[in-house]
Amino acid sequence: MVEAELLYREKYVYFDGNIREMVLWKLPNSTIDRPDGIKYRLYYGTRDGICLVRYDNESGKGDHRHCLDSEKPYRFESIEKLVSDFLTDIERLRRDGT
Repeated sequence: MVEAELLYREKYVYFDGNIREMVLWKLPNSTIDRPDGIKYRLYYGTRDGICLVRYDNESGKGDHRHCLDSEKPYRFESIEKLVSDFLTDIERLRRDGT
């Protein structure tokens, strides 16, 4: 059995204790939920474990985005756009003081 290949893993702690974590894998095969063959989990939350924004493509749910108390579908186009959208959300939340 061929396993997923880790493409990127990074954890960053901001000066206020908030945490950004990004993990991306290349799957051996594409699936219905992951037609691009990429599995990802991008997380930003407080040091107390409160999720402020998260992008993931959990099996059975497909690509989606959690922001504060809402969950909406997300259209995955590329890894670069995914990371850019995620970082833009973090910047907005930090600017707004969330």
